[in-house]
Amino acid sequence: MHLTIVAGARPNFVKIAPIIKAIKSAQSSRPVDFSLVHTGQHYSHNMSASFFEDLNIPAPTINLGVGPGSQAEQTAKIMVEFEKYLLSHPSDCVLVVGDVNSTMACAIVAKKLGVKVVHVEGGLRSRDLTMPEEINRMVTDAITDYFFTTSIEAGEILKSEGVLDDNIFFVGNTMIDSLIGSLDKLKRPSFDLPEEYFLLTLHRPSNVDEEKSLHKLLSRLDGLMVNEKIVFPIHPRTESNLSDLSAFENIIFTPPLPYLEFLYLVKGAMGVITDSGGIQEETTYLKVPCMTLRNNTERPETISIGSNVLIAQDMSLLETSLEQIRNGKWKESDIPPKWDGKAGERIIALLAELL
Repeated sequence: MHLTIVAGARPNFVKIAPIIKAIKSAQSSRPVDFSLVHTGQHYSHNMSASFFEDLNIPAPTINLGVGPGSQAEQTAKIMVEFEKYLLSHPSDCVLVVGDVNSTMACAIVAKKLGVKVVHVEGGLRSRDLTMPEEINRMVTDAITDYFFTTSIEAGEILKSEGVLDDNIFFVGNTMIDSLIGSLDKLKRPSFDLPEEYFLLTLHRPSNVDEEKSLHKLLSRLDGLMVNEKIVFPIHPRTESNLSDLSAFENIIFTPPLPYLEFLYLVKGAMGVITDSGGIQEETTYLKVPCMTLRNNTERPETISIGSNVLIAQDMSLLETSLEQIRNGKWKESDIPPKWDGKAGERIIALLAELL
């Protein structure tokens, strides 16, 4: 069996690392020949190369080098380059993870070439079509052959959309596999880290693409701090929308951080303010309070079981949440089923049988 694994953006790298590790561990009993295709969707060192180093991912078989661009430009470049690769390097199966442009683009190419598609993290739905990621999820799942899900709820969603039970496998969460495997290797960032801080991450277009609204949001967050600081690893594209970083007294801006340094910040934070899906999962496992600046989430288990709450743009609710954290009154939380560090092993064992 030859398996082509696709990754393109930093969340992908975290999710494929346990799968590759499981392949290597199982080679004596379940030999799997695989290639790793890096589409180049994320291309800077701290958003790409450092993740390969931190997670011990082997060098890619090929980097398609697509780089930046609009949603359409980037997706088109990925499809053109991946088609060339797959035509010259036949495969039994293409495995995609998550919900980025690389996920959807490579799934479409594989399916049109008659190659089976596996989607790790299938079945997640926010029902918000203003999110590019939601469109990527829906299109990918519409043409996927085998689904590996992070929750029972995701499987139920797939069945409601017509997917057969025999094609859905609840395996757990490979992002949590990576987290568990990294806890003893965390690295303190080199900048002066305050004793008490909240961690902020923002990347949704609705939050960062318009300068006036971004500045207003950061000003509000800045004003809600009491004795703490906010640490904000900021993407260069987002930073370009802010003319004066010094205008925010309580926000510490840093460049995007390598995985082990970022995870150090998550684990040590009083709480995390985010619009990211993956961080909702990481904070749930670590039982760190998470306040999500969105109206919805494709990961409802982080709310029903985990440490996450939806804040949307309700600054009054955010202020109340910050006070609950300061007073030690955050809600009780637990870890969802099968978030145990063994999802990668389950995926490879199942693939060996299916293919």
